[in-house]
Order: sequence, then structure tokens, then C-alpha cells
Amino acid sequence: MDQLMDSTTSAPNDRQIVITRIFDAPRLLVWKAWTEPEHLVRWWGPEGFQSYDCTIDLRVGGAFRLKMRAPDGTVYPCDGTFIEIVPPERLVYEGDRDMAHPCGAGLPPRSRVTITFAETDGRTTLTIDTQFETTDGQIAAREAGYAISWPGCLDRLAGELATM
Repeated sequence: MDQLMDSTTSAPNDRQIVITRIFDAPRLLVWKAWTEPEHLVRWWGPEGFQSYDCTIDLRVGGAFRLKMRAPDGTVYPCDGTFIEIVPPERLVYEGDRDMAHPCGAGLPPRSRVTITFAETDGRTTLTIDTQFETTDGQIAAREAGYAISWPGCLDRLAGELATM
């Protein structure tokens, strides 16, 4: 499977970050890579980071949890709660409100992340729309690398899709 386009990142307002990527893969495959722990740990996180200890309780109110180890050995937890699940079209989850790191290892605290999977002609447009409670939350997440880390992470997702 070829990567069709680079990720695009925008900030439509001061409390939002939107990241989009098209994959040459059917929506159901991209959904599985996003919702099955054995796949997710292989691509979640920027290059050089390792994700592990992943659990996904795929139901409304269920938890999304994983740990991400940075090249320097620092471990970043990523914890959230599913708010809405529409297989294989949309996932909505909220970051742990008490998370100390503003990026939350890809799931910022005090944010709501909506991931949509739209298929056209066997290709999937993946959109990650992150809504922050405050402008300060959006700024802190950007400064911690939230927006710039996702394109590399999605490159890794493209690689995982190619092996599935």
C-alpha cells in the first residue's frame, strides 16, 4: 500500500487542531489498526518511541490506555475514555483530565478527539480533530509537540497497514 499524501495539519481556531491523511487502504483495515492493541502499539508515537502495555475497551465509557517510551527512557502515559463509537466510521474519546503532560502522549488532557474514517474507492481519509477546552491547552499541546508528532506517527501507521 502506498502512502497517498502527506499529513495536513491546521488550526481552524485557537482551541482546535485538525490532522488529515489519506491511506491507500480500506476503511475497515485502518479502523482495525486503530482499535486493536496488537496493531496500535506498532505505530502509535513518533519515530524512535515505543508504545506498549496497550488496552482498548472499545465501548462507550471504556478506557483507552497505553504507555509510550521516549528514546531517552521517559515513559508517557496515554489515557482516555471513549465517548462515542460508530464502527468503522468514527471514534470519539476524551483525554484524562488529570494528565500532567500537555500532549498526553497523543491524547491531550482536557480535550475531545474525534477520529473519522471516510472511504472512497478503497482509500481511507483519516481525520483527527482535537478540540481543547481552552486556548492555553491548545498552545501547550502544540508546544509539547502534539501537532508535529502526528505526521511521523501516521507514516508508521501507513507501514503497519502495509503489513496487515
